[in-house]
Amino acid sequence: MNRKNVYAICYALAAALFYAVNVPCSKLLLTNISPTFMAAFLYLGTGIGIGAMYLFHRKDELLQKRLSKSDMPYTIGMVALDVIAPILLMLGINIGTSANASLLGNFEIVATTVIALAIFKEKVSGKLWAAISLITLSSIILSFGGSGSLRFSLGSLFVLGATVCWGIENNCTRRISDKNTYQIVTIKGFGSGTGSLIIAFAAGEKFPEFRYVFPALLLGFVAYGLSIFTYIRAQKTLGAAKTSAYYAASPFIGAFLSFVLLREPLTAAYLTALVIMLAGTVLVVQDTLACRHEHEHTHCFVHTHDGSTHTHEVSHVHKHNHYLSDDHHTHKHSTAKLNKIIDHS
Repeated sequence: MNRKNVYAICYALAAALFYAVNVPCSKLLLTNISPTFMAAFLYLGTGIGIGAMYLFHRKDELLQKRLSKSDMPYTIGMVALDVIAPILLMLGINIGTSANASLLGNFEIVATTVIALAIFKEKVSGKLWAAISLITLSSIILSFGGSGSLRFSLGSLFVLGATVCWGIENNCTRRISDKNTYQIVTIKGFGSGTGSLIIAFAAGEKFPEFRYVFPALLLGFVAYGLSIFTYIRAQKTLGAAKTSAYYAASPFIGAFLSFVLLREPLTAAYLTALVIMLAGTVLVVQDTLACRHEHEHTHCFVHTHDGSTHTHEVSHVHKHNHYLSDDHHTHKHSTAKLNKIIDHS
């Protein structure tokens, strides 16, 4: 393995690690910041951080197409959904456990795939359907198992609501993902952050002490902004499929950090769901990697919500062998950039 590939793998794993810190660290900050303000600071941190990076990379990005008027509906949808989703996630984390919230983030694969199938008529492989079934079963166990079920269920439903919103948002972002990446992420950050900020003030939530604001902004830049940046860097060398496979480690890193940082207890329901979720994720990874070894006329779509944990792939038969990738977690969260990678293998 050459040094370039080693660096690329490090970038991909860094993207997974950066996003994984989101849930447990947000759980800690939520003791002093209300959920809506927390969501606002996370996205504002993304906008500020990526916007600053853009200032130093303007020459590199000038060749990329900028957003146009025809992109406005999808841009508005992207921002609106990114206002709702993180608020739901923060509410879910605040009520439930961060370890469960990390694993439930994988349900975004289900939401994104079903929406892509229903609206964009994309075909789904048998292996991916099996993965969706396992992830859904695991999500049900996490939502309704164990003691204190009513309280736990409410938090899980908020998290699942967030993943559905991000699943729709993934498909909106896909429509504009061939445009300037820095521009999309910056608009996502400032637009969604400002929207959440307005909602927080309108709802009468108490503005947190300023000493907690900077850590929240920093978390947003790292968990959302840097996760997107390192993901794209990895993809330039590894391609969409392999990068998304490495990124699938994110929810499990997040769950591990939850136990280490928050000392959350291990329950039988959680361990059962963990095994089932891991099996489903392995199928997603296998399906994604298999995409790179398909017949030379295979056209693969890989959707990743940088956000989160969240990868899925579907295949179509065409006359060209290139990969269209929506590298979103963007959130996730992340934003997406369309990369066409001609595979000469």
